[in-house]
Amino acid sequence: MYSTTDAIVLSLQPHSDKAHVLHAYTRAGGRVNYMVYGLGKKNAAGKYTPLSIVQLTTDDRSVRTAQLEFVPQSTVSDPHKRAIALFISEVLFHVLRHPMQDEPLYDFITQAITELDSTSEPQNFHLLFLTGFAAKLGFAMPEQDTPLPTTRAERQKQLLALCRYFEEHVETWQNPRSLDVLMEIFD
Repeated sequence: MYSTTDAIVLSLQPHSDKAHVLHAYTRAGGRVNYMVYGLGKKNAAGKYTPLSIVQLTTDDRSVRTAQLEFVPQSTVSDPHKRAIALFISEVLFHVLRHPMQDEPLYDFITQAITELDSTSEPQNFHLLFLTGFAAKLGFAMPEQDTPLPTTRAERQKQLLALCRYFEEHVETWQNPRSLDVLMEIFD
């Protein structure tokens, strides 16, 4: 029996010569992993880019069809947004581990993806995303009078503080590999 759901691509990892594992966060079932067969590298790169939104038709274990709904186009052309998108997809990959439906969280993430694509000033986007994401997960940051950082040093300090906060509250937390890249951008 097939089912259809909207999904956010978290990552696509090779499994064998003919198969990949798609890690996705779905509207209908939360975090789900599917096998994807028969992808050429060219096809996989476009349809399953991290933070792409796709409509999946699946059986219990594999994707039958995937229709691309939204690709954050500016993350392809803008290196700053690309770094933020990779960071966010890694955070989602490590934090969202359970197959549990949460439509408000799904909507929050899809809204963030479209906002990242449309913003002209992304330098603090990842900080705002982490703060909002923590609130959606139920461990909102204590109220503080902290304005948005304006320098790279301030951003670095706030980003590291947010990562420590997530480490304290999320058992599966791992600092994303893209963290080092974010530490260096946005002078």
